[in-house]
Amino acid sequence: MKIKKVTLIGLGAMGVFFAPKLDAYLGEENFRVLADGERKERIQSKGVIVNGIRHHFTVITPETTGDPADLIIMAVKDTGLTQAIHDIRNQVGENTQIICVMNGIDSEERIAAVYGWEHILYSYMRVSIVMKDGVANYDPEWGKVYFGEKWNSELSERVKSIKELFDASKIKYNIYPDMIRGMWFKFMCNIGENMTCAMLGIPFGAFRVSNHANAIRRKAMWEVVQIANRLGIDLGQEDIERQEDTLKRLRFCNKPSTLQDLESGRITEIEMFAGKVVKLGEELGIETPMNWMFYHGIKVCEEKNMGMFQKKDI
Repeated sequence: MKIKKVTLIGLGAMGVFFAPKLDAYLGEENFRVLADGERKERIQSKGVIVNGIRHHFTVITPETTGDPADLIIMAVKDTGLTQAIHDIRNQVGENTQIICVMNGIDSEERIAAVYGWEHILYSYMRVSIVMKDGVANYDPEWGKVYFGEKWNSELSERVKSIKELFDASKIKYNIYPDMIRGMWFKFMCNIGENMTCAMLGIPFGAFRVSNHANAIRRKAMWEVVQIANRLGIDLGQEDIERQEDTLKRLRFCNKPSTLQDLESGRITEIEMFAGKVVKLGEELGIETPMNWMFYHGIKVCEEKNMGMFQKKDI
């Protein structure tokens, strides 16, 4: 199977990691962004700026038929996943493969429930991209997309086909041997870093200089380790420790997605992050006080953004 046609849904902070390179390699007829309504109009009129360069891409709508993709890349937020699963329906053909690079640990199951496991591979990303008002900046030498079957001691044909595409388009990737463990490691890091930064309003660089920020981060990560272990996933203290070097390489002023959402007045993905940890903890009988505080604290920040605490005459 050779991938000749790619559809991307979600031209945000994760989508811009792929779009310029796939467009340059495949050409405008074979790389398309799926969007409709105001988003479609904005992409067509303004495009996006990535590291100082403005890009315009071919845009198709969910109603476009008769032209399925060989590969669909889903780079939406958790709050938009249900709609995105519906919107890609006309892009899914007999041999279409789907990778969903969003954060979290259950998006593949949600997509497979609609389209079947024969169409979906596991995927996640490790990259720090700051995006605001259609302008994205990131270090092109840092960051990768991870993808594969559940186990990858030997590569399946569909994994090989995506590998070939990413090699040709110079997209950095890693095919992790145990994708479930890899996804949980990423989830654990997101809980520690993303939630701490959002709750306290601090950038990644705070972890270089604040012992207090790191104490919160590590305690929250340990709650994820306990849940993962109960589910048979091999995470441990050494995984928390090996993330320390990665944090040192991030740009000091970069901010994780949840903090970017709060600062822009958007609804966050808190249900997918701390909300998921709290829910699993309740189901498994594991205390998750750090994530309980993250969940309710960030919900309060959302309420503040909605104007719930503005002084009113009664």
